[in-house]
Amino acid sequence: MREKICFRKLAPGLALCGLLSAPGALAQESSRLDEVLDAIVANERKLAVTLERYQPLVETYLQTVKSDPVLGYVPIKDNYFFARLELGTDDDAFGDPDAPRSKKAAKKAKKKTLSVLDDSHSQTFKPEAFARMLILDRGGFDRQNYRFDFIRSEFLGEIRTLVFDVTPRPGRALNRMQGGRFTGRIWVEDRDYHIVRFNGIYDTVISFGFHFDSWRLNMTEGQWLPAYVYTEEPERTMRQMRLTHRGQTRIWAYRIKRHNAEEEFTKVLIDTPQTNDPSDQPGYISPVESARAWESEAEDNVLRRLQRAGLIAPEGEVSQVLETVVTNLEITNELDIQPPVRARVLLTTPLESFTVGHTIVVSRGLLDVLPDEASLAMVLAHELGHVLEGHELDTRFAFSDQILVGDRQALESFDFNRDPEEELAADNLAVELLQNSPYKDDLATAGLFLKALSADSGNLPSLIRPHFGSRMASRDVVFRMQQILDAAPELDRTSIEQTAALPLGGRVKLDPWNAHVELMKNNRVPLLSAREKMPFQVTPLMPYLARFESERRSLADADLPDTTKSQAETVAVERPRN
Repeated sequence: MREKICFRKLAPGLALCGLLSAPGALAQESSRLDEVLDAIVANERKLAVTLERYQPLVETYLQTVKSDPVLGYVPIKDNYFFARLELGTDDDAFGDPDAPRSKKAAKKAKKKTLSVLDDSHSQTFKPEAFARMLILDRGGFDRQNYRFDFIRSEFLGEIRTLVFDVTPRPGRALNRMQGGRFTGRIWVEDRDYHIVRFNGIYDTVISFGFHFDSWRLNMTEGQWLPAYVYTEEPERTMRQMRLTHRGQTRIWAYRIKRHNAEEEFTKVLIDTPQTNDPSDQPGYISPVESARAWESEAEDNVLRRLQRAGLIAPEGEVSQVLETVVTNLEITNELDIQPPVRARVLLTTPLESFTVGHTIVVSRGLLDVLPDEASLAMVLAHELGHVLEGHELDTRFAFSDQILVGDRQALESFDFNRDPEEELAADNLAVELLQNSPYKDDLATAGLFLKALSADSGNLPSLIRPHFGSRMASRDVVFRMQQILDAAPELDRTSIEQTAALPLGGRVKLDPWNAHVELMKNNRVPLLSAREKMPFQVTPLMPYLARFESERRSLADADLPDTTKSQAETVAVERPRN
């Protein structure tokens, strides 16, 4: 009787099983494992080539936290990096090895490396270290340098994965000052063998050795692209207490939908018959209407430019929710604002809101941390106050030459900061709007949010430093809605019954491919202790993985022009603010 032995089942049709009396069967299964590992390595090399076609935005927000006996960890300082990912070929190992290449082209390619241009607030943390977490040991990830040990099969969301531990082979480790090798674990989807998650550390000095958990999403047919990275590591300084760093890196805007106006030249327009007497139609519009139209043109130019840069999300579910709250404020206060007030989402993490003409813009990070609808209404009421007070947009943006520039130049000129007198006037009007609104009895939580923001603002300068608008707070002082803050109850950080602010990343879901946003459909989780409140804090990112849905994606990307690296503009970076 022959005894059967089965080591592990890898995937449908691929099992490391054999018969002890049939070594040929075992050799056959081992050969299949070799094929899987070869496919994993080949796909990772192809990913580096694929990423050369894109220039997505990369944002890293990092908090340094210390231990607290009641709250677990609390942030004491933070850092922020924001740029475009610029990936080039730094050796001939990528692409077609047999393709001819001139000496000039080879020299040019040699100079290009995986890098991000940053406007960082720290000399300790370098963005290049975070960029290495997007591609696994670029140029060195192969079976000659690494050993792969199969662990198990595991589902990540809807995706069945093969889990391998990966370690450098003896004698294959690089000098630590040259970048180091990866040690950790990889998760590989079982259909085409793309790495969808890798978790571990590079053995390096210059990258500060951050442990990281890197996730990819299936954004197009056959492509799994970097989307999220969570980092965590003890402080490695000799003269300070051992603190812990926690960070989130997000990558988005691989492909951005252009404004519909760009396709107008391809459409055939047919004039409709006139039903009104032409004599009833005036030949000009009034000065007030002309002024409004001119400002609207500047407003639309700015919004289109920011959306094209990948900084503002296309109109969708979240902007509709914001506009519904604005409508509630308008109706209960018997307002008829023309042109109508719109709302958009700024895709970055720093907490800010501002107005561009009659459009209210709220950052993704601020939407994440607001505890309830009344708090959101407070933010929107403040911006609505600017609209009602007639605080104007700089109308030079109505001239097209002001936006026909690179991303860097455009962002340096976009400044929607308001002076203190305008902010105070908007506050006073906002309080009146809220007192007449459906949210008037729920403003205690809004006031608690402001108190929590005041308490943490001194430790989180990067989080509260805006890209475009006015500061909400600085060094334990809140600059907005003082009346709401004064009327709030006492802030109790230890009470699980009191939620003043939420963690980052828990409310708005960002599609890394086309920069669309939607609200997460999370179940409310009862808190067990004050440690789980985590206001304004970075938390691990655990996305739900699913296969690319060609039907849904084709609808979202209908008539979407290509925005590859060859068409990309100047790298966008955050400008410094005082």
